[in-house]
Amino acid sequence: MKFYCFLDLFLLAQALVCAGKTFAATFQIKNNAHKYYVSVNGSDTNVGSISAPFQTINAALRKAEPGDQVVVRGGTYHQQVKFPKSGKPGKTISLQNYPKEKPVIDGSKIEVTGWQALVTLSNMSWVSIDGFDICNLHSAMVNTDPQGIAIYGSGQHIAVKNCNIYNIKNTTTLAQGRSGHAILVIGSSDTPISNLSITGCTVHDTQTGTSENVTLAGNIDGFIFRNNKVYDTENIGVIVAGGDGLNPKGAIATNYARNGVISDNIFHHNSMTKTPETWGADRYGAISIYVCGGANTLIERNIVYESDRGIGLVSESNIYPTRTTTVRNNLVYNCYRAGIYLGDYLNYTISGTKNCSIMNNSLFQNNRVLGAFGEIEGEIRLTEHCDSNVIKYNRVYAGPADVLVHKYTSSGSDNLIDHNRYFSMEKSQWIWNSTNGSPITDFQVWKKSSGQDANSTLKIVSSKFYANLLKKWKRSLPSKI
Repeated sequence: MKFYCFLDLFLLAQALVCAGKTFAATFQIKNNAHKYYVSVNGSDTNVGSISAPFQTINAALRKAEPGDQVVVRGGTYHQQVKFPKSGKPGKTISLQNYPKEKPVIDGSKIEVTGWQALVTLSNMSWVSIDGFDICNLHSAMVNTDPQGIAIYGSGQHIAVKNCNIYNIKNTTTLAQGRSGHAILVIGSSDTPISNLSITGCTVHDTQTGTSENVTLAGNIDGFIFRNNKVYDTENIGVIVAGGDGLNPKGAIATNYARNGVISDNIFHHNSMTKTPETWGADRYGAISIYVCGGANTLIERNIVYESDRGIGLVSESNIYPTRTTTVRNNLVYNCYRAGIYLGDYLNYTISGTKNCSIMNNSLFQNNRVLGAFGEIEGEIRLTEHCDSNVIKYNRVYAGPADVLVHKYTSSGSDNLIDHNRYFSMEKSQWIWNSTNGSPITDFQVWKKSSGQDANSTLKIVSSKFYANLLKKWKRSLPSKI
């Protein structure tokens, strides 16, 4: 197979650069549609024209009808925004920035008393928000959850575009319910949230505690998370999850996020080490891209580096396995622990990882620290209850004391690992059906012991080879991350 050429990774990174050029807002007005303007110097008694703008975003949204646009001038808005009505098929209600100006929805003057968002969409359809900074919502109160954007209930054709979400922080302790979200989407109705898109956004400098930065959970059927950047956070980057935690009354048959795409994103420095006073000095538990009880998700062409873990197809649920998900053509490098992780947390849940594919990925020198059991987690990590998964055509580059593949227990069946290309500078190590057992250091013994990798290859390379490879990847990354 020739899927592994470095040109693919270069083109991937260049595509991420070029993609930013497609995000410019357009202002095409349909027949009978109106533009309503908002300015910090306006008044809600005005008519909402460009010369007589509203002062609050909510006043303009109340005025807008399907097909209308609410255009917000630059400046800081100390407001909580709530969409009051939906658009109609083909007639989106658009909330967007004035061209080349940056409106800021700022929560620094808001006291968070519960689960509270700067922008809320509840049971909305055919709506979009484009081109805002959404920031500075903090809480130091027990059992609160500050949020940048919250989307609840049901709805279709919801778009979040080109938003910069940051300084959403919960500063309480874990025991006090430390939780928050940059973007929280919960499908909490019998009718799903569908045709959801989050594109061109940046999420950074958050403290979300035990929660994630971008959460897609519950009855969500059809989503796109593309061309985003998530970095400098204390926990998980994006999660696709079952709703048994956030939507406990949902119908079991549909209470999970599914049929989505996570592609062309950059994740870095998503790590519990950002706040060691909260997590301790050696937690390293944050997964940048995480499917937890979700299904039918395509994860492709993402770059993850210098985070706790790279990509996880893991279930924390006893109801929903993580299933029918494909991870392909991603680059994961220099993470503290595992590059790609499958299975349940050990001795915790029983649903596992089923019928997933891990193909054509590049994993480079992850596992910079030991795992929770004093073990090396592995570039590819399989814990418990992994069944009928395929791991093929990957390029795996071991670090100095790395494990290429680590399967922790004898649970699980019908998994296939083959046609991979392994690289190492020194000895190569694999572990099969053991958490802390002695590693296998002979490739042929590994093949025989595991019954896997019959057509895979191993190459011993120099440190110069690794250094040149890493330089090539770093040079091809977008300069502004």
